[in-house]
Amino acid sequence: MFKSLTKFLLITIFLAFVCHSGLGQIDFPVEKFVLDNGLTVLISEDHSAPVVTLQIWFHVGSKNERPGITGISHLCEHMMFRGTEKYGPEEHSKIVQANGGIDNAGTSFDYTMYWEKLSSDKLELALELEAERLKRLRPTDENYLSERDVVAEERRMAIDNSPYGAVFEQLLNSAFSAHPHHWHIIGFMSDIQNTTVADLKEHYGTYYVPSNTTVVVAGDVDTQEAIKLIKAYLGDIPFQPKPEGVRTVEPEQKGERISYVHKIGQMPAFAAGYHIPEFGHDDIYPLTVAARILFTGQSSRLYQKMVYQDQSALAVVGDCLSLEDPGLFFTFAIMQPGHTAEEGQLSMFEQIDRLKQQPVDPAELAKAKNQLEAEFIFGLQSVSDKGGQIAYYQMLLGDYTKLFEEAGKYQEVTAEDVMRVAKEYFDERNRTVAVLVPEMPPGMPSPE
Repeated sequence: MFKSLTKFLLITIFLAFVCHSGLGQIDFPVEKFVLDNGLTVLISEDHSAPVVTLQIWFHVGSKNERPGITGISHLCEHMMFRGTEKYGPEEHSKIVQANGGIDNAGTSFDYTMYWEKLSSDKLELALELEAERLKRLRPTDENYLSERDVVAEERRMAIDNSPYGAVFEQLLNSAFSAHPHHWHIIGFMSDIQNTTVADLKEHYGTYYVPSNTTVVVAGDVDTQEAIKLIKAYLGDIPFQPKPEGVRTVEPEQKGERISYVHKIGQMPAFAAGYHIPEFGHDDIYPLTVAARILFTGQSSRLYQKMVYQDQSALAVVGDCLSLEDPGLFFTFAIMQPGHTAEEGQLSMFEQIDRLKQQPVDPAELAKAKNQLEAEFIFGLQSVSDKGGQIAYYQMLLGDYTKLFEEAGKYQEVTAEDVMRVAKEYFDERNRTVAVLVPEMPPGMPSPE
């Protein structure tokens, strides 16, 4: 109880400070360095607790793959834990945990990142561990084949054996015909099962280079001491030119695309998506506000309409998937028994079209903007959160300072902005729909 009250008071004080200091004035110290080998380093001192996070971000994700090796970025992430010349499989994490820390990693469309969080006197340990696997990763046929099987099973659980995961994958496959967003981050099963150690080494050698990497240290550290350690452990990695980015631009969609996914399941469902601009584009902010108004929480328009009033859906969710390259404004609905996906689409598209025709009520607009601003601010409380945001903005926009403007940009959104982007992007010709057609398992009689 006392802990919760203290947290509430701290958040209240933080919000009051942000409001009184003016919108867009969120700030905390960050120093940027670029080493001779091209490595970008961001250091943020925060002495509020004796902890530090080390994060290594590589500017490579599923969009940097090609047919035949889809999923290789995620496989590379797995292999970074499979041992080096000095440390055996999974020993990296065991050492971190034995020193009271935690670590993990993640792969996205745009990046692959690794992190540790430890007491601040363990920064050198974290750097030594990261330097070891950057310089002396030693994948073998045996451990690669083993990890391929692990990732294949992850795909089975998340997509192949999940009707809803299969629908979302189909939405990507249909919405993007040319750009690498066409495939899911985890990759196609045939590619997962047929990539080789040689494919992994080529991918690693191309993208895991200093010029394509951002290192973040955030927490209870001295900046000058931290940069000395980083230079000592990572400064001797040879320079390589930054790899070329994605050239392909998704062609303008000229008509609605509808696909059907027949899978074993109980309730109909569907996903819908509209092409939107890239992260950092001015329209992303009113689009994100629109998603909040339509989908987020039990008071959102579609939850109220489809789940509460009509009782036609079990769940309705959606979001603005903003990526380094143009992304997707998407929604997903699971229907109640006795209600069809087509019925759900009529309700959903009616509510989406309302945004084009009627200005959002001022109170509803203010609520959405305040929620987004507050969530962004709350997402900067820990050193790990700060470090992650610093790296994300630096990597995708080339300038970490843009994150300090983020909260203010939500507050600048007007009802006219929401109506304008709804008219521009929520056009039927720009829409892709993937429909789940539930089927009974083989041998089971169909319900009457």
